[in-house]
Formats: sequence, structure tokens, C-alpha cells
Amino acid sequence: MARGAAADSFTARQRKAVYRARTAMRRSAVDYFRGGGSDRLALAGLLLTIPAITWGTIVSAVWFSPTALVLPIVAGGLLLRPASLLCLYAVAAAALIVESVALGPYADGPARVTPGTVLVVAACGFFGLLIAQFRARVGVPWRRGGTMLFDLRERIRVQSALPRLPQGWHREMALRPAGGQSFSGDFVVAARTNGGRTLEVVLTDVSGKGMDAASRALLLSGAFGGLLGSLPPHGFLPAANGYLLRQDWDEGFATSIHLVLDLDSGDYELLSAGHLPALQLNAGSGRWEEKAAEGPLLGVYDAAQFDPVKGTLRPGDVLMLFTDGLVEASGRDISEGIDRLTGEADRYVALGFEGAAWHLIEAVAKDVNDDRALLLLCRRP
Repeated sequence: MARGAAADSFTARQRKAVYRARTAMRRSAVDYFRGGGSDRLALAGLLLTIPAITWGTIVSAVWFSPTALVLPIVAGGLLLRPASLLCLYAVAAAALIVESVALGPYADGPARVTPGTVLVVAACGFFGLLIAQFRARVGVPWRRGGTMLFDLRERIRVQSALPRLPQGWHREMALRPAGGQSFSGDFVVAARTNGGRTLEVVLTDVSGKGMDAASRALLLSGAFGGLLGSLPPHGFLPAANGYLLRQDWDEGFATSIHLVLDLDSGDYELLSAGHLPALQLNAGSGRWEEKAAEGPLLGVYDAAQFDPVKGTLRPGDVLMLFTDGLVEASGRDISEGIDRLTGEADRYVALGFEGAAWHLIEAVAKDVNDDRALLLLCRRP
């Protein structure tokens, strides 16, 4: 019995040791790809290329030029830390001296080491150092920086996707950032609550535009997505307002509109935080009606109240939510922009609004240097 217990204890210690070793290896790998690991391997590889290029220049100057030393320096700017890059640059400078001595002062053609060659290598070293310092400050290596931004963009896109609706309803969303960028200050979060019988949609316009507002929009979209459905509908905007106030941003305000729609009856409530009114198309009269709720901007002052406005979507009706980038322009009143938007939307009344959101943005605000978002919700006749 004692031997069996000892054997089991020894096996357990072995398993713990193996687990700790695997964990340490995983952490070191993760730290390396995040920029926190050692760059000795990359430095050693790049240091070996410098004598190889120097030897090639001395032996065959036709195929190897002294300016080829910029290649490991540029690669070092993408791979190494600033201190390691300075070491690499010092070795490259020594290689230039060796080449100039070995080739002699009377070398001609591509083998000649001129002051221009030295300036090119020095300039590449300077720009490489700037790149390395930027990466060190951000903390994201070039191998994963683009991947991380792509992942963030896709997560925002997935989070902004509208949930599936029951038969008889159609929904679509179009978002176009300013300047053709991938990130926007406008975002949407949506969820089906109350056992799937209620649709809640929040369209938010963060102060700023494009990349200037992208980081705040990303943070707010995650926070709003967690609040939506976790609180009663009338408690969402007060909670969102308190969240923005706690951030204490210099430019921390936002406008938002919250739609709470009963998918069985078509009854809805709109709560607004300084946002533009929604537009509802009445299928019976063929006219667009503004649905404006009262409420201050998010992140301005505490204990704000948001008064809802109620309505009903009957068969054939359309509800349109949008941000100010669609209707606001310098030298033009917002009411004129809304009239232009409704005028373009009238063209889809007879044909149906499937695929209309993107075309409406193209028609009314194609060249506007602002974030534009449009959400269409239709109840089929």
C-alpha cells in the first residue's frame, strides 16, 4: 500500500512538472508574439546576413551592392526592439567600413562605397529605429498588429449584425465610415429579448469620426452590448449615460437611439439621447412621419431622463433609423437632408426595401466626410 501511494505521489508530481513546463512554453510563445518575448533569435539571424552581404559585395560586386545592407536594417525595424536595432545598425556600419577598405578607394561601378551609400544606409537605420520605437510604445509586433486590427474589425461587424426576425419582418443595416476607413464612430448593438418576442436595437453616434472615434466606439459597443437585454428597456440609456460619465473622456459624449419593438403586435417605443428622430413610413397614406423622443446627450450630466415616444408598425410600414452623417452638411439645414433622404426612400416603396440601405447611403451621402449608418426595419404586408 505504501509503495502504491508513493508511486501515485511520484506520478502526480511528474504530471505537475510536465504541466508547468507546457504552461511556461505557451506563455513564452504568447509573450513573443505579443512583443513581450526575446528577439535574440531574430537578431542573431539578421546579424548573420550582414557578413554574408559583405562577403558577397567583396567577391561579386555585380550581384551584391553595398546598399544591400539596408535589407537587414529594414527587417530589423519590423522585428527588433530599439536597443537590438542599434546593435544591428552598428554592425552594418562596421560592414560598410570593411567593404570600403577591402574594395579600395579606386573601386568603380556598384562596388564603390560612396558617401551616398552611407547616407542611404543611415537613413534606413533612422526610419527603422522610428518604426521599432513605435512598435515598442504600442506593444504590438508587426506580425500580429494587422491581424489584431482585422480581428477587431470583424468583431465589430459581427456585434453589429442584426438578429434574425420572424416571418413577416425584414431588417437590414448599412454602415459606411468616413474616408473609406475600416473603423467608424457609428455602431449598432441589437438583441432579441423577452423570450425572442421583443427586438431591441441601439444605434449610437460617438463624437468624432473615423479612426478618431474608433477606439471609443469599440469600447462603448462592447459595454452597450453587455447592458442591452440585461436591464429593463427604460434602464438602458441611464446606465449607458452613467458609463460614459465614469470614463471622464475629454470628448466623451455620444448620441443614441434605442428601439424596443414587440414583434407580435408591431408596437414599439423609441428612447433617444440627443439623437436625430426616426422616420416611419405609413403604408396607408404613403407619408413619412418623424418619431422624435426627448432626452439629452449621453455623457453630459448625471441623472438624465429619457422620455419615450410610442408607435406601431402595421403591415407595409417601414421604420428608418440613421445618424447625422446622412442628413447633415455644411450650409444645409438638417430638415433639407431629411427631405432628401425620404425622397430617395420613396423610390423603394413600390419595389420593396430589400437591399435599399446601402443604396440610400450612396444616393444621399456618397461623398460626405463623416460616418454614416442607416437601419431599415420593415413589416411586410
